[in-house]
Amino acid sequence: MKLNYTFSILFWLYKGKMKNILCPIYARITIDGKRTEISTKKWIEQTKWNKEGQCVKGNNDEARTINQYLNLIKGDIEKIYLRISADERIPNPDEIKSLLVGEVAKPKYKTICEAFDYHNLKMTEITKTGKVTEKTLLRYKITKNKVVDFMKYKFGATDRPLPELRLAFVSEFEHYLLTKHKLQGNTAHKYIKNLKKIMNMAVGLDWIPSNPFNQFKCTYSNPEREILTQEELNFIMEKHISMPRLAEVRDVFVFCCYTGFAYTDVYKFEADAVTRGIDGEYWLTTNRQKTGTRESVPLLPVPLKIIEQYHNHEYCQAHNKLLPVNSNQRYNTYLKELATICNIKKHLTTHIARHTFATTITLANGVPIETVSSMLGHNNIRTTQIYAKVIEKKVSEDMKALKEKFSKPNYIIADKVRIG
Repeated sequence: MKLNYTFSILFWLYKGKMKNILCPIYARITIDGKRTEISTKKWIEQTKWNKEGQCVKGNNDEARTINQYLNLIKGDIEKIYLRISADERIPNPDEIKSLLVGEVAKPKYKTICEAFDYHNLKMTEITKTGKVTEKTLLRYKITKNKVVDFMKYKFGATDRPLPELRLAFVSEFEHYLLTKHKLQGNTAHKYIKNLKKIMNMAVGLDWIPSNPFNQFKCTYSNPEREILTQEELNFIMEKHISMPRLAEVRDVFVFCCYTGFAYTDVYKFEADAVTRGIDGEYWLTTNRQKTGTRESVPLLPVPLKIIEQYHNHEYCQAHNKLLPVNSNQRYNTYLKELATICNIKKHLTTHIARHTFATTITLANGVPIETVSSMLGHNNIRTTQIYAKVIEKKVSEDMKALKEKFSKPNYIIADKVRIG
């Protein structure tokens, strides 16, 4: 048997298979001039590769993770090489490759996509019970798609083992959502919260020892929410509109402004949705499409009048509906026309009606925020506080009341009180 054969291992970038700006890292095994090449399944930018050191430059999470993995592969190749040599056989590069692929496949780690699929499957089952809404499930499916898109962009792969994920992964994911998808910070962090929940689930299932994303803190900034003033709302209500389709959209929009219901909830109300409450008044109650929480609102005169107006409407009769509500896309399109006709410079949407109910209709008229929170179906009053814009008119009225209090003759002014 030949004893003085050469043996070497080389890690290199396969530039011929570059995708976007990423190159795959390959391992080359050479024994006595015979060689074979193996993909490490790792990708890196060409500028980050140290050719002489056969490793990734730097000491960040990405560099450490890949370099540790390359060292593991090198160690496995050397073990196989020594094992074959111990049998007094000349190792063959292809034999080493075959044995290496078989051994590398043994420690099967769960991947981030497998974690998403497991979570979404369980959530699908819960959705069928009505405890979770379809929209909540959809948000996790969308989150998975965005994570996959990010991995394609960053690593040239569609999945990654959970143990390989580090804090840098979620930091880069945030940057990707903000720059490539042009998302707002609040929206980007909602997806990251979903991702963190998936990772926490993986910890609970013992797929990984800890969640490396827990150090990433998600923030939320209160957006400026546009509302209609009472004067603007009155103008829309009193505007004569000759086109039936726009008149119907106007009435549905006004109905939402005076009840706080979202478009999706109003759309599903059937003709007999109105009920009598324990107070003998008329109420509308539903489980919110968005969150599944109960939303119950006593009906004011304006929405009651609108309901009565459409009681015998052809569409409502044919489809057993409370109101003639269009599809969401058509509804929003018609709202733009309505804004133009009424000379409203604000962007009328299905959401601005809900905001208007929370502020102009209720909070500005002295309804306690706890009551408003209950009617809006919020689980946490902090959610309602987002809507709690104090309108100038309300501030003026409150200050007038305070001024009257200070103006009373029997009010004792502080600087006239003597002590001792």
